[in-house]
Amino acid sequence: MLLATHTGHPHEAGLDEAGRGCLAGPVFAAAVILPPDFEPQFLNDSKQLTARRREVLRGLICTEAVAWAVGTADTAEIAALNIAQASYLAMHRAVAALAIPPGHLLVDGNRFKPYPAVAHTCAVGGDGRYRHIAAASILAKTFRDEHMLALAQEYPQYGWHQNAGYPTATHRAAIREYGPSPHHRLSFRLL
Repeated sequence: MLLATHTGHPHEAGLDEAGRGCLAGPVFAAAVILPPDFEPQFLNDSKQLTARRREVLRGLICTEAVAWAVGTADTAEIAALNIAQASYLAMHRAVAALAIPPGHLLVDGNRFKPYPAVAHTCAVGGDGRYRHIAAASILAKTFRDEHMLALAQEYPQYGWHQNAGYPTATHRAAIREYGPSPHHRLSFRLL
């Protein structure tokens, strides 16, 4: 059973990111404030769900959340800042885009760059323990996967429609054969 909040604050936002370990594409983050009675069936860490369930839950989250937003950091920002700092930037952008200011931030993981004037707590494995972090993980993943599907239309040779930019053997083989695209993270070890 996932918990509603960490602090009990009614506007506590859950934060998570997707795409940190990818070789291509932006890192995405989501911030979600849920109503206390939001308990849909199957809500869990996005990695534990099928693509179909993620899409169904995404619709419910976007419709029923008190507030939600998605932020990104692109490959140039990842190269300039490093992936950890770019992930925090994407999370900060998501928080800044929330329609309601959060009273507290609960962040999946063990590190976070403090957001101005809002207290935060880090929760290792939070996407499997808290509803709003699970919801944020679902939004970050589905919005990122959608973005990578669009890029796959332009660059079909890398198989992004299947690997979403993650370092699979076929993705690395395509980089070896075709070289990197403008969307590859050149600051990462691609091969």
